[in-house]
Amino acid sequence: MEILWWLVPPVVVTIGAMAWVGWLGREGRGEVDRDQQIERLTRAMERDLPTSRQPRPVRTHDRSTGIAVRPTRSGDAGAERRRAS
Repeated sequence: MEILWWLVPPVVVTIGAMAWVGWLGREGRGEVDRDQQIERLTRAMERDLPTSRQPRPVRTHDRSTGIAVRPTRSGDAGAERRRAS
């Protein structure tokens, strides 16, 4: 249990930093007037969305069977074939 004492300083510093940032950050947001928020929302909703010029090409994916297949060798036509069992 004594070996865990080295964790105490980093934990204390982390908790202190979290409290400090939380304390400073609470004042930084500022309130925006409700009428101004509604006006901004209305302008944003009335704006036309940009459209793409060309549709994306449809990709065809090969269906994976989960089995790795090795290509056949052209020079081994008469040789015995091995089968994995």
